[in-house]
Amino acid sequence: MGYRPSPRPSFDAPTLVREVDAVRHTWGDPESGFVEDLIYVSSQRLHAIVFELPAGGAFRHSDSFRTVFAADELLHVLQGVLVLANPETGEVARAEAGESVFFRRDTWHHGFSYGEERLRVLELFAPPPATGSSGAYAQTRPLLAESRYADDSLLGRLIERPPAASFRVLGAADAVWRLDRGVLAGLLVSTEHLTAGTLRVLPGQSSAEESHAGDELVFATRGELLVSAGGVEAALRPGDAFSIPAATPHRYAAAGGMAEAVFGVAPSYAAV
Repeated sequence: MGYRPSPRPSFDAPTLVREVDAVRHTWGDPESGFVEDLIYVSSQRLHAIVFELPAGGAFRHSDSFRTVFAADELLHVLQGVLVLANPETGEVARAEAGESVFFRRDTWHHGFSYGEERLRVLELFAPPPATGSSGAYAQTRPLLAESRYADDSLLGRLIERPPAASFRVLGAADAVWRLDRGVLAGLLVSTEHLTAGTLRVLPGQSSAEESHAGDELVFATRGELLVSAGGVEAALRPGDAFSIPAATPHRYAAAGGMAEAVFGVAPSYAAV
């Protein structure tokens, strides 16, 4: 199976994307392993997918599928345990459900499912493949001939370990919290390309209207999240997402119990 670009669903208006309606795409070959993606949006600004691996499964790289891109990426673990390795440096990170791993462009990465259940990961990626940041770019990078999965330079001086060079594992303790328009938002990362974080809405609570300079994708992880954007209203259950074009006024509310979500905005989170 040779490389082929992934589908690029994009929306010009506020759009509900149910989990069952996300576009399915399988990539890989026997050397890299095969990965099933559910593509929620792939616009000119933001790429958002959920990828899955069976317990014990993995993806690496091959000549046709080089896992090194010109984008900022946040991988949020929805289910299972993710072990992410930089095969160029030997750095390895581990994240459980509810945690995220962030890395910047030109970072080689291999993924491993190290839990007893199927691994499901929400991936936010910007700049998106539509800008040439993924497969086409990867083919311009020198092929990595050997893979390392440990950093022996730390042996004997682990107490003096330097900050992680490739990956940042992020959880609730790492968030920058904001009572943003009346709901609790925890920013996990904010770069010139991507802002990503979590959203928590109390039962019966509703946010004030807001809008951002970038496109937004909000992905429900708990409860029932109500979204109103540009005259479109929707109720999201876990696994559903909502695409909000830049500068579109929108608000959130919770129906019944607590509602939680993960969001990504690209390129700018700034209010407009």
